[in-house]
Amino acid sequence: MDTSYRLPQSLFTVLCSLFTVHCMAGHSKWAQIKRQKGATDAAKSNAWGKLGRRIAVESKRAKGDVNAAALRTIIDRAKKENMPKETIERAIAKGTAADAASLEAITYETYGPGGAAIVIETLTDSRNRTAQEIKHLLHELGLALAAPGSALWAFEKTTEGYVPKTTTTLTEEDDTKLMAILEKIDAHDDVEDVYTNAA
Repeated sequence: MDTSYRLPQSLFTVLCSLFTVHCMAGHSKWAQIKRQKGATDAAKSNAWGKLGRRIAVESKRAKGDVNAAALRTIIDRAKKENMPKETIERAIAKGTAADAASLEAITYETYGPGGAAIVIETLTDSRNRTAQEIKHLLHELGLALAAPGSALWAFEKTTEGYVPKTTTTLTEEDDTKLMAILEKIDAHDDVEDVYTNAA
């Protein structure tokens, strides 16, 4: 008599998918944490504010053409975050208004615990203010700004953001520290996205 036990195919498929998600390297783990964080209304409002600014910038670059690739990508992302249609349309309109010219996208780089590369994308109306605030924040977190290109080499730029080309494996302790650091950086008003190549 065969006493071996086999998992039902559906359960086996679910477990395999969970294992795959857990083992995916780089920014996906951080993205998963951000999705869990986004469950609260406050976090959702903050995310919508950031997405609205990004839509405005891309709208200005595209002269309001919603079929332009970069603008379409950020609009689709906003829809996935359940951003209201009216809010998206207001952000697109704002992009073609005069005050949109003051918004500027700036990328900062640093290294976190265990040598994990970190890329910080910001959107600001004051380059000097944001630079000082990011430097101060990193200093408080025990980090320092890295020279341009010194962390970006580990990533590939895509329409969805930065995807790690190479990954860094961390200890459990460094991984915990890094997640706390990324959360604090992401909470800054001018920060649009944070990426890491931590495995």
